[in-house]
Amino acid sequence: MRHGKAGYKLKRDISARRALLRGLVTNVIEEERITTTVQKAKAARPLVERMITLAKQDNLHARRQAAAFLLKPAAVEKLFEKLGPRFNQRNGGYTRVVKLGWRRGDGAETAKLELVGSELIKRAAERAARREERLKQAREGAEGEAGEEKK
Repeated sequence: MRHGKAGYKLKRDISARRALLRGLVTNVIEEERITTTVQKAKAARPLVERMITLAKQDNLHARRQAAAFLLKPAAVEKLFEKLGPRFNQRNGGYTRVVKLGWRRGDGAETAKLELVGSELIKRAAERAARREERLKQAREGAEGEAGEEKK
């Protein structure tokens, strides 16, 4: 019987599973969304939530715990500088798993593991880029008209 044996094994031994999950968690923190299999997403989700909870504490011990788990120093910096303050008022539920369908090559069921609110940040960045493009075109048009008037 499997009493008290929570978690997903993912058909790997302990060290391979730990390496896989550390990579997934690091990528979620850096990119704010990843596409993987449903089982891997569900296995990585509690670890991502734990890292964000550490970031909300924002003390030296929490930083060292996060740095010991995450693979890249840039991920630790982003976790404590951006994600911790962003989720400061939220009591858990920082991630969501969205099922996408089956992968073409092997038929595995895929899912997107993403941070809540990341779609709003992406939309805001796209709006800002479009606004910059419009302003740039308007400036170029105004300069072209001013050049024609001087001739």
